Amino acid sequence: MREGTVPGGDPVILGVRHHSPACARLVAERIRALRPAFVLIEGPADFNGRLDELALPHRLPVAIYSYLSHGDTHRGSWTPFAEHSPEWQALQVGRETGARLRFIDLPAWHPAFAHLENRYADAADAGHQARAEAYERALAEKLAVQGRDALWDHLFEDGGAAVADSHAGTGAETEGTGDSLALRLSTYFSHMRGDGEAGSLGNQARERMMARWIAWAMAQAAGPVVVVCGGYHAPALARLWRGLPPDEPAVPLPGAHDADADADADGGGTSPHAAAADAPLRFGSYLVPYTFRRLDAFAGYASGMPSPQYYQWLWEHGPGGAAREALRHVVQRLRDRRLPASTADLMAVHARAMGLARLRGHRNPLRSDWLDALAGALVKDALDAPLPWTYRGPLRAGTDPVLVQAMDVLAGDAAGRLAPGTPQPPLVAALHAELAAHGLALRGTVRLDLLQDGDRARSRILHRLALLRLPGVVRTAGPAQAMSGERTETWALSEPLEQQAALIEAGAWGATLADAARARLEDDLRQARGRIAPLAEGLQRAAWAGLAALSTGLLRDIGAAIAQEPRFEALAPALGVLHTLLRHGQMLGMADAPVLRVVVEAGFDRALWLLEAPAAVAPADVGDHLNGHRALHRIVADTLADLHDGAPAPLSLEPARALAVWRRKAADPQAAPISRGAALGAVLALAGRAAAVPGVGDAGASDGSGDADGGAHPGNGVHDAMDLLGAMTAATLGDALAGLLALAREVLATEPAFAAAMDRRVRALDDNDFVQALPALRAAFAWLPPRERGDLAGQVLALHGAQHLSRRALTAAQAGGFAAEDIARARAAEAAAAARLAAWGIHAGTGASA
Repeated sequence: MREGTVPGGDPVILGVRHHSPACARLVAERIRALRPAFVLIEGPADFNGRLDELALPHRLPVAIYSYLSHGDTHRGSWTPFAEHSPEWQALQVGRETGARLRFIDLPAWHPAFAHLENRYADAADAGHQARAEAYERALAEKLAVQGRDALWDHLFEDGGAAVADSHAGTGAETEGTGDSLALRLSTYFSHMRGDGEAGSLGNQARERMMARWIAWAMAQAAGPVVVVCGGYHAPALARLWRGLPPDEPAVPLPGAHDADADADADGGGTSPHAAAADAPLRFGSYLVPYTFRRLDAFAGYASGMPSPQYYQWLWEHGPGGAAREALRHVVQRLRDRRLPASTADLMAVHARAMGLARLRGHRNPLRSDWLDALAGALVKDALDAPLPWTYRGPLRAGTDPVLVQAMDVLAGDAAGRLAPGTPQPPLVAALHAELAAHGLALRGTVRLDLLQDGDRARSRILHRLALLRLPGVVRTAGPAQAMSGERTETWALSEPLEQQAALIEAGAWGATLADAARARLEDDLRQARGRIAPLAEGLQRAAWAGLAALSTGLLRDIGAAIAQEPRFEALAPALGVLHTLLRHGQMLGMADAPVLRVVVEAGFDRALWLLEAPAAVAPADVGDHLNGHRALHRIVADTLADLHDGAPAPLSLEPARALAVWRRKAADPQAAPISRGAALGAVLALAGRAAAVPGVGDAGASDGSGDADGGAHPGNGVHDAMDLLGAMTAATLGDALAGLLALAREVLATEPAFAAAMDRRVRALDDNDFVQALPALRAAFAWLPPRERGDLAGQVLALHGAQHLSRRALTAAQAGGFAAEDIARARAAEAAAAARLAAWGIHAGTGASA
């Protein structure tokens, strides 16, 4: 039947727009007038046994948060309530009149909500959405109204305004006014939905469940039945309930849905059936505090009314009172921000709003009238963005500051609060107990000494809270890497209003802080989707939080994902960090952690495979490329040391394979010079250790470097290094040297033969080549620590009989106030000038010829 008619064997189905004051008044008036036996409300049916929790003295807004977590499936959905929400008024007035209350929608863990975070989004499929938007556009054009929200206010929030002024918030609306509003709502939603439109698969499942509840209530024959639901669903429910079984519908549990309800809102999604068999199944619903900012359509909310603070004023004070409150708060905000808002401006806004209301046929100025008046009176410059109340979504860049502040005021900053005794998930009590046991309070600044056991335990708690993204827990200082050696960290702790809601919502991840943080971390690691950088960062966060054990399914996924990393420069340096945690993370509880073994073993194989290709190295990637070689060098060196000592190696690796890859890379003329230098440097640095391990040293001497037994005599290492450098041009000489010194400085820099050979190589360069090679050569020697750089400078001075000079003559960045590059260019220019003069038969002076 049509909404608002007197029942005669049919339910009264009130299709509403969520959080609309006009719809809330209509719902309250109908329930008081009909005094129904049942009030059925769009909401999570799994909460029906706990409806008394909604009767506690909460401060609105609040929401029911429902969640499902199983393996790699995790989703949550909110059912928010403000005082001006029709669903909240249905609960309050239904309880007042003695009606039996029921939520009739599917629980949020059903696949219908797989991609729906807001139960009241009323998301439709793409085809319906396009047709509904076309209908709204045509209607707005016909009525000369701009924007969906202005159209709604024009059609519905202005109706009954005279009554609302005198009976604001009481529901004391005349019967005739209610009938008119109900008829207009029914017509509006029927045209939007269309006759016979089935909607998306997810909406079909939801509407089937709601229709079964209606059939059950009607079968009781106990009195009138009032249904409060989103207007999108109302036309379908009026058709669907007939002929359905009269039994009370069972609430489907995860993994136990009807076969025809296993599709999500898009016909896909992840079902709990597909989750890992060893993953814990967590689901449930809890009340959480909510805020007007989350409720605001302009903050990304998918349905309902924008500017919730304005509509709360409209509910409490009627249109006239809402206008007074809005103007007072907007003007105060503008003056606080030192934006133009004089008394004359205020008078101009009022005059414009009244004129716009009369022009548009409104009994009282509506929200869009006041906002248009504000823009017309206070915005003096041309607009770079559309008026923010004419579109949906976040404010666009370039919006005038006056309009930004006005929209912020109308959104409001009200925050809900749960009544004492409201049930909460186990995590809340577990966290409070853990904080008390360690003497932690989430207030003020906390400085921790990471080498003290007590502070280390507190640090783990705070890092676990950070993993859960708990507001008010911010690490302001501390080591960037878990094994950096730094010992202090600082946290800024507070208890913002949104913290309680976030903590209750975090209860979806586990009953204890460790379990919840681990589950959230595992979900983050899955989202990395094989990208090594966020994966390594996540595992470092696990180390800080003391979470060494992860699920076996995730370990398999990580190992497979590593194989997809396409860049050596991204993969290998991260492996170095993780390998350090694996070898030396005893204090963090990460030593020999299975997850690290999986990542390092899989990543090591992948890094060698990526290194094999003769790819160029971009200048921006040089540092990461060399650090990647260094990371592989450390992994191989530690493995060789374990094999030599007969200790059980924590990793299943093949050092001989790495050495073979490096040798091939060093000998490949198509490889990048810096990569060739690093590869040869790694071979030289590891030759001695490889020679001490049977089977590895023999396999490693196939290219002639080192002794026959696989070892590396220093002289042979210098010879091999100079052979490589001799094959380089002036432009590539410094790059190859940088690779050598980055990996084998201990082998080369202390050898006098290397200093002598490099001296000969550099002196063989002509002036132009020297100028070209010098910047990269200087960068290469920067890989030497200051003391080793000084020792090398001493050897060079000795070669030239200049021991009387200080080593700083060679190591200083500038000599005599001039950079070495500038001196070399000047000498080259001087030599070129002397050669030109000689060609003309002019003999240069002593200084020039020198």
